[in-house]
Amino acid sequence: MKLYILPVFYILIILTSCNGQDFTKNTTRNSKVVLGDTVSELSKSIWIVFQATNGDYWYGSDKDGAFCFDGKTIIHFSAKDGLSSNRIRGIQEDKQGNIYISTLESINKFDGHTFTTLTAIPNISSGDNWKLQPDDLWFSTLGKNGENGPCRYDGKNLYQLEFPKHYMADEYFARFPNNSWSPYDVYYIYKDSKGTMWFGTSNFGICRYDGNSHSWLFEDHLTNTPDGGSFGIRSILEDAKGKYWFCNTRYRFNISPDSIKENGHALVKYEREKGTDDIKSVDGKGYIYFMSAIKDNEDNIWMATYNQGVWKYDGNKSTHYPVRENGKDITLFSIYKDNQDQIWLGTHETGVYKFNGKTFERFTL
Repeated sequence: MKLYILPVFYILIILTSCNGQDFTKNTTRNSKVVLGDTVSELSKSIWIVFQATNGDYWYGSDKDGAFCFDGKTIIHFSAKDGLSSNRIRGIQEDKQGNIYISTLESINKFDGHTFTTLTAIPNISSGDNWKLQPDDLWFSTLGKNGENGPCRYDGKNLYQLEFPKHYMADEYFARFPNNSWSPYDVYYIYKDSKGTMWFGTSNFGICRYDGNSHSWLFEDHLTNTPDGGSFGIRSILEDAKGKYWFCNTRYRFNISPDSIKENGHALVKYEREKGTDDIKSVDGKGYIYFMSAIKDNEDNIWMATYNQGVWKYDGNKSTHYPVRENGKDITLFSIYKDNQDQIWLGTHETGVYKFNGKTFERFTL
């Protein structure tokens, strides 16, 4: 992790929180530097949507940094304000209201005044830093600097963790000795109703951590495309009945809390069940797989596909909501439910969309 240090002389901080306040500070007696810029609109590339407990909305761009919207004003933050990178991959909040922004370089903490960069403690011993505590925050690291697992933050320290060796590791590295990414890269992190952590990886499927041990769930179709590419595990969801939904498949998974021991490796014990067979492409020739999913307050499952809109599954049937710009289907990245049960979409190049009760429309001031 790279540490970003901002040199400050004769510091006079007059920063306040995002919620309707002014993000400013004095760095010298004669010059005033504004932390963040007031803008009239969001970037077109917004991958991440997040609402803080104070009601502020945060939006993360793949290339333009982060935006905070308090209901009246949009403040834009970028690397010049202390972000480690303008490429945002996640936003979350701790119990004290601090905002954490994951970038492709490192993890930044925003306390309402300034950004600081968290420096990870390397995983030196085998598993001493793997713990399951209710207020911990977990971060994806995308295999930077040879990292082979997520990061865990306990409010004081950020721990770089390492997965136990995957049972397919030797075979994988023999086939792909020079890949530029790690098969352990964490694409998605999910905490279920029991507090168990689930990690979606780039090539090794899903790892479950229950606080005591790790177990793996791998099916080739969950990770690899028919033409030999890989899309990894980008979404995990537990439904109202305690069943699990993983992206890239139309099945529902009945997961046992027990693991199976096979050749010294712990595997997740599960059964596949019928899921969403009625979700098919517009031409009806193939199944559509989601890449991001949420559950609303009525236990409906909302699934965002890459380029064929959103589907709502009520437990019996699926309803399709196209998402188009100028008559053309747009590419989606994420779906998010806010504190008021309103549903948002993050997209690759067409901004943010919000569900109005009938359709998804582009969000503007």
